[in-house]
Amino acid sequence: MANEFLVFDHVTKRFGALTAVNDVSFSINKGEFFSLLGPSGCGKTTLLRMLGGFERPDSGRIYLEGKDITDLAPNQRRVHTVFQNYALFPTMTIWDNIAFSLKLAKKPKAEIEEAVDNILEMIRMSDHAWKYPNQLSGGQKQRVAIARALVDRPQVLLLDEPLAALDLKLRQHMLLELDTIHDQVGITFLYVTHDQGEAMSLSDRIAVINKGKVEQLAGPAQIYEAPATRFVASFIGDTNFFHGEIVSVDGDYCYIQGEGFPQIKAYNDKKLSVGQEIDLSVRPEKIRVTLTPPPPEKGASINVFPSKVKDIVYQGVYTKFWVTSSGLQIQSLKPHSRFLLDQEPITWNDEVFVWWHPDDGYMVTAVD
Repeated sequence: MANEFLVFDHVTKRFGALTAVNDVSFSINKGEFFSLLGPSGCGKTTLLRMLGGFERPDSGRIYLEGKDITDLAPNQRRVHTVFQNYALFPTMTIWDNIAFSLKLAKKPKAEIEEAVDNILEMIRMSDHAWKYPNQLSGGQKQRVAIARALVDRPQVLLLDEPLAALDLKLRQHMLLELDTIHDQVGITFLYVTHDQGEAMSLSDRIAVINKGKVEQLAGPAQIYEAPATRFVASFIGDTNFFHGEIVSVDGDYCYIQGEGFPQIKAYNDKKLSVGQEIDLSVRPEKIRVTLTPPPPEKGASINVFPSKVKDIVYQGVYTKFWVTSSGLQIQSLKPHSRFLLDQEPITWNDEVFVWWHPDDGYMVTAVD
């Protein structure tokens, strides 16, 4: 325990009959950009508030650099929070907003000036130092809020949905800003979001939370490509689920039979046996849609479904297809790597083939 930087140890928090956080344990490394990801009401903000000292766990402990901080007041722990509404002082200049905590701590004047000037330069806001918050854009306000939280070098920076109030383009820009700031300061960031894109873009590791429990904790690629549960697979991006029973096993592969569709060949990563039920998750970008069947030499090793196109959405860099096959609706995503107008178009109600390699599906927990 003492060698781990930040530890939640069997933490539980209830609000009346609601268990917001249910016996959660995990640790965060020093300097890591770590995200808590999940839908509204899953418990992620409650975890953040307990770390910040604004809520106390009903059971379990929280440790920071080997020290039990569970019962410490917020001002006794070097943990700062950035909120989505910025919480800047409207009557103070940007310089004074950032300097506020240093002045409160009665730091020497020269030290305050150096620290504030350095962090203004880091966030590229030196030219705006003597402006007031109402003279800044949303993105500039967010940078100032982050700078104010970082200026006295906390052990952990907590970011609670910090980009939620920004428009799409500004959010995308601020993702790069946050990543750069984290790299420059090297402080542990704990980021709370319901936006999978934000978490995937920024995080070293992600804890996916559902109903007060951590369903999976891993790096972004592991969570996307190898989801631990059906919830994780469906919450992180789009996917197709095929539910069925294993009817045969052939070495590292197995055949899954579901109601109303042909057998599916899949890599048997769970080492399941004949008779067991499973859900197979196949991401839309793994599934090809073509007007003709795949080449014969590939046909023996891939899954091929004759299908009919029901809907198409063109989105510039790719097109989404929804097709029906044996009563199933299957989603496919086709990237536009070649000039689209030179290709034979696939359109509504076309008879097509959807196909994918057995290695491109991933088994997840079957439906209860």
